[in-house]
Amino acid sequence: MTMLTPRTPAKLAPPGRTRRERKAAELESRTRLVGERLTGLSSRPGVHALQSVDASRHGLTHAEAALRLERHGPNVVAQERAPLWFVQLAKAYWNPFIGVLVFLAAVMYWQDPGDPGVVILSVMVGISGLLRFWQEYRSGRAADALKKLVTTTCAVQRRAGSGSGPTTFEVPMDQVVPGDVVKLAAGDLIPADLRLITSKDLMVGQAALSGESLPVAKADTRARDLGQQATTDPVEADNLCLMGTSVTSGTATGVVVATGADTYFGSMAGSLVGERPQTNFDNGVRKVSFLLIRFMLVMVPVVFLVNGLTKGDWNQAFLFGVAVAVGLTPEMLPMVVSANLARGAVAMARRKVVVKRLNAIQNLGAMDVLCTDKTGTLTEDRIVLDRYLDVHGNEDDEVLEYGYLNSHFQTGLRNLMDQAVIDRVDEAEEVVVDARFSMVDEIPFDFARRRMSVVLNRNGFAGDLGRPEHVMITKGAVEEVLDLCTHMADRGEQVELTEQLRWHATRIAEDSNRSGLRVLAVATRTIAAPRDTYTVADEEGLTLVGFLAFLDPPKADAARALQGLADKGIAVKVVTGDNDLVAARVCADVGIDVGQVVLGSEIDALDEPQLRALAARTTVFAKVNPVQKARIVRALQADGHTVGFLGDGINDAAALRDADVGISVDTAVDIAKESADIILLEKDLTVLEQGVLQGRTTFGNTIKYIKMTASSNFGNVFSVLVASAFIPFQPMLAIMLLVQNLVYDISQLATPWDRMDEEYLRKPRNWDAKGILRFMVTIGPVSSVFDISMFLIMWNVFAADSEASQSLFQSGWFIEGLLSQTLIVHMIRTRKIPFVQSRASWPVMVTTVLAVLTGLYLPFSPLAGSLGFVALPASYFPWLIGVLLAYCTLTQLVKTWYIRRFNTWL
Repeated sequence: MTMLTPRTPAKLAPPGRTRRERKAAELESRTRLVGERLTGLSSRPGVHALQSVDASRHGLTHAEAALRLERHGPNVVAQERAPLWFVQLAKAYWNPFIGVLVFLAAVMYWQDPGDPGVVILSVMVGISGLLRFWQEYRSGRAADALKKLVTTTCAVQRRAGSGSGPTTFEVPMDQVVPGDVVKLAAGDLIPADLRLITSKDLMVGQAALSGESLPVAKADTRARDLGQQATTDPVEADNLCLMGTSVTSGTATGVVVATGADTYFGSMAGSLVGERPQTNFDNGVRKVSFLLIRFMLVMVPVVFLVNGLTKGDWNQAFLFGVAVAVGLTPEMLPMVVSANLARGAVAMARRKVVVKRLNAIQNLGAMDVLCTDKTGTLTEDRIVLDRYLDVHGNEDDEVLEYGYLNSHFQTGLRNLMDQAVIDRVDEAEEVVVDARFSMVDEIPFDFARRRMSVVLNRNGFAGDLGRPEHVMITKGAVEEVLDLCTHMADRGEQVELTEQLRWHATRIAEDSNRSGLRVLAVATRTIAAPRDTYTVADEEGLTLVGFLAFLDPPKADAARALQGLADKGIAVKVVTGDNDLVAARVCADVGIDVGQVVLGSEIDALDEPQLRALAARTTVFAKVNPVQKARIVRALQADGHTVGFLGDGINDAAALRDADVGISVDTAVDIAKESADIILLEKDLTVLEQGVLQGRTTFGNTIKYIKMTASSNFGNVFSVLVASAFIPFQPMLAIMLLVQNLVYDISQLATPWDRMDEEYLRKPRNWDAKGILRFMVTIGPVSSVFDISMFLIMWNVFAADSEASQSLFQSGWFIEGLLSQTLIVHMIRTRKIPFVQSRASWPVMVTTVLAVLTGLYLPFSPLAGSLGFVALPASYFPWLIGVLLAYCTLTQLVKTWYIRRFNTWL
């Protein structure tokens, strides 16, 4: 992890910055200041750290701890809380279309409190908001259930009083205070930011902060602690342990120098709560909503004026204008969107995906760039032995055998690499040690030597003097082991290790390092004078046998999953805090075109336009810190991409929050889960791929409804304008328009259960307000051609040409208008030929058939009189069938032209 150097301190941020940019600057500045304070403590003697928090090596008294807990507060970081249920309910109704419907219902109620349209609109509004509220509330509860409901404790050294001796207590982590002396052992979580006082063989897992998959060694610290060489990054300081990390081996004692929001972790978390940035979905819905509302605000006054001027009844013209406004408003859009998202959430839950924020489903479908960490996503998040090489770089079973003997016989706590060697041999069953060797002594690992040795007896073998033969096997860091070697094993012979051969052996190890592997050297020595005990002084005159190279291996299905995402138009970019060589090796193994790996330190030197250009052409970013990850996400968004981010660490939280869709896993740290929109119950890109398909299906069905409704409503209004200009009566009563709209909209409630053509699911899909407008004004007038044809038929064939016969005219147009609207569902839902090349799902078929039957029945029903209908003659229906067939034919022809002209449909 690299230094968190701010481009501009938050307090000097120019006033023209957006809220999002100010938030990012705040995070960057606060994290930098906390980092500087911690690295300052790292570089000075340990006694200074104790003095800075007014503490002693013996710990605080219970009374002092209680006072500090009251002063500093609980040791917890800022967390984003779910809003109260009534706030969530209110937000579910915060929608421009719902606002329009409430306004129209109020106008209708003011005109006539008994108007059935008021009830109709109220039901639409109520169901839409409640459906959205319930799904989001339920999803939030499911996400909260993923958190561990276990109280985590740590070992703290405290005293009963100022004169008493220290005693170690287990206290809840949230009660740790600055000045507490904490004792650490293998498996412990670091409860706060600590300055180490003493430590031995301490290894700390820092993946949550830095992204490095292997544990990091901390310095062996004794009572005489003068500090370390100054560093700019607290994560790299070897005498600091930071909140959010964990001990993998060794022991230590440290003094707490910061808790809660004042920790390095807390400095990141504190700036992540509050209002979230607008996502692609939010911006798309807003643009489409205001496009349709602006269109309504233009068309409704025109209809009102035309009707008022031609008919002279301004009151009726006003009511008719309100009815047209309702007709133009896609009033079921909030409900259809909510139902779509709710169905998508349920479908994704079956695939082990918890959706916290419903809007994220559509963002997932629109996503065209996925930024992901490496560890656990592309890799298995475990260390394996990748190679065992002789001094010439060739695989050699003897190297594996010696490495295994060293790892098998050591009595200390085995690290991940020891276990990887043992696992490799156990899987192959290639080495049997019980009968051939027995333990004599060992020289344990320490961080000064960076190696460990075992001394074994070759059972059943006597040397030249008839004494047992002992062999020392040493394994450790390449440089330290090579310094002790005088010879090397070369094709079964022992040759002197000249400077040229030493350079050659070093190059073999470096080649493995450049391949992203962690390398250990293995050396042996046959003991000429065996004895019972051995010391560090005996680690000399060794013979270099070869090298062991380790890697966090790629997942078996990672390459296939990445190819699946690429086939669906999603570019994958790896953004990791790990080493650049390791990242490049893993990415190459899973089929990613690595190109030039960009380091986090390079990002700090770039302004926003430069970073946009760099992010567009770069596939792998390594050694990046949380601020740099978030900058990469924002740069990609500024370039017009819909960005998803998959991560599970503390260092991923800012990027998860800034992304259009933040994706985490149930094993992630809490802050990552809180920042995410979607939580995977399996950290698997294949699961994510299925979620993408579900997102695109959800988005496609939403766009279907918008385009169906917008185009048919526009066609109806266009027809109304034409009819109003030339017909001496209302072409349709206001109540008829409302009923027609209600029946049609109810039939659309099955849209979320429709299927999408496979071709549609192959590419990312995004909101296109201009495309919706173009679709509406192109396809809408097609229905008007046949509406006007039905006007002429009713006027000339059925003599509905006067106010006395207006009910016949209105009934004839009502049926034709409703049936053509219903047919347009099947014409628009696919770019193929409906019923032949693509058929709707059975729920859509059922609801559209019911809509047709309802429309045909109403003029003959007991409600006909109250709604203004009259029964139509039998001779009307052949004309109706002819008009509808012609309508379907022309629509298909226009569809074919539209697709060729604009290369798009839905």
